[in-house]
Amino acid sequence: MSLKFTQDHEWLQLNGETATVGITVHAQDALGDVVFVELPEVGKTFAKGDVAGVVESVKAAADVYMPLDGTITEVNEDLRADPSLANSAPQGAGWFFRITLSDPSQLDALLDETAYTTFAASA
Repeated sequence: MSLKFTQDHEWLQLNGETATVGITVHAQDALGDVVFVELPEVGKTFAKGDVAGVVESVKAAADVYMPLDGTITEVNEDLRADPSLANSAPQGAGWFFRITLSDPSQLDALLDETAYTTFAASA
């Protein structure tokens, strides 16, 4: 399994042609205390860049973008019940949804951890 990142501050944990998606530590730091998440519908297909969800905090609301073309296969109901998981474990129990990739070649445009760390430091 490998970890990839987007410039929209989402992370993807890859397992074959399936990816678990969430927001990065940088994103949750910027948002502050998360109080609500809107998750996509299982079975819905999105194109890369589409808004797939929303995260609301005490400071702001932010869209969660689909990092790659794909279909939602699962959402994190624990996160819906306890949105603070996005703060306490953003790259663990606070994941948002899982997708089946439509075009795995799109992975080439994502950042590895080193490139994302450099990008986030300048954001």
